[in-house]
Amino acid sequence: MNKVILHISTRLILGGSQENTVLSCMGQSRLGHEVHLAFGPIFGPEGSHRETIERFNERVRSGEEADLASEVVMHELPNMVREIHPIKDHFCFHDDLKNLMKSVRPDVVHTHSSKAGILGRWAAWKYMKNAGKPVAVVHTIHGPPFMPIEGSVINKLKIGFKNWIYTLAERFAAKRCQIIASVADAMTEQFLDRRIGKKNQYITVRSGMDTQQYTNPLPNEDRDSMRHELEFSEDDFVIGTVARLAQHKGHDDILDGLGDDLRANPSWKLLWVGNGWWTDRLMDRVREMGLQDQVVHTGLVAQPRVAAMMRAMDVLLHPSYREGLPRTVPQALLCGVPVVASDTDGTPEVCLDARANPEHGTGLLVRVGDSDGIREAIRWMHTHPEQRRLVGHHGRVMCEQMFSTDAMIEALEGVYEDAIR
Repeated sequence: MNKVILHISTRLILGGSQENTVLSCMGQSRLGHEVHLAFGPIFGPEGSHRETIERFNERVRSGEEADLASEVVMHELPNMVREIHPIKDHFCFHDDLKNLMKSVRPDVVHTHSSKAGILGRWAAWKYMKNAGKPVAVVHTIHGPPFMPIEGSVINKLKIGFKNWIYTLAERFAAKRCQIIASVADAMTEQFLDRRIGKKNQYITVRSGMDTQQYTNPLPNEDRDSMRHELEFSEDDFVIGTVARLAQHKGHDDILDGLGDDLRANPSWKLLWVGNGWWTDRLMDRVREMGLQDQVVHTGLVAQPRVAAMMRAMDVLLHPSYREGLPRTVPQALLCGVPVVASDTDGTPEVCLDARANPEHGTGLLVRVGDSDGIREAIRWMHTHPEQRRLVGHHGRVMCEQMFSTDAMIEALEGVYEDAIR
């Protein structure tokens, strides 16, 4: 039975959770559902997925999409912001969300990210009570809202207070939905440890992606073509990072850990794909370290080109401080590129350490914030080229099975039915 599905996300920037949401919207539209996507204002250097939806809608209008597909209707919520903001949060809940739900009359409300998840679930529960109709209220945890407690004493107190507020808010919101979908088992464990929701509410739904985009390169987007385009030689050892240049993504740890090795090995190159609020500061630091000739910064790259950039890499380095399950890790593995990543949240569910598991390893894990560990892991990748290629092959085989978009859409269909029941 076709449904009216309303997805709500805090922001529609170029990021993993947003890509997951957009793929869900397009996949559900192809099945014949009426799909709406609500999000807060888009601004800043982090890009937007809005054009992805607009291109999909153009294909629907031209008849290039599935016969059942209809346009995904987008709604920008002026008061939906990422940070805690009592005034905007009040108007987002009482004006933006309540009015939207009265207009759309959803059968399913599916929220994504913490702020949209808290306000969206609360508004959906209120709407269901007032409208007198069953509504499936589902929330996906793409990553933890709880920040690492670090820095000065005052900063630690601020972060601790904010984490406490988010914990209380997540407990409140968990009582106002039927099902909580986690992109990784680690997310479920973390939320249950904070007494958020009940165990029988949780289900793991792996974040789908267009695996063909990564496994089957387009003409001129294979490894040799991309290395030529980016001006890397065949002898260069390319260490790539695909992430926003922002707090907690670990770019400073990369420079701390690899600075001396980069200076000692001119053929070692860093390829930074992405943009963010820390771009100017980080690139200034690169110049101060004298590494400007060994760091290639592409800026924002359209999503279909990310796979091409990954093929130019010898290893993907993802030293993020917190993640749900970082999409960049399976995406690199689908390209056959091995991974060095932080041992945090859901990452170890995909990055299987080859030192502990040589027959099935897909990368190497390092402790969060461990610049020495980054250096040792990258040195291992450099000095073990045959093992490196084998590790990338293991990852590709595993991820082709785990991260199919069709599998995610099918799983969500079951989630919605369970929530309605």
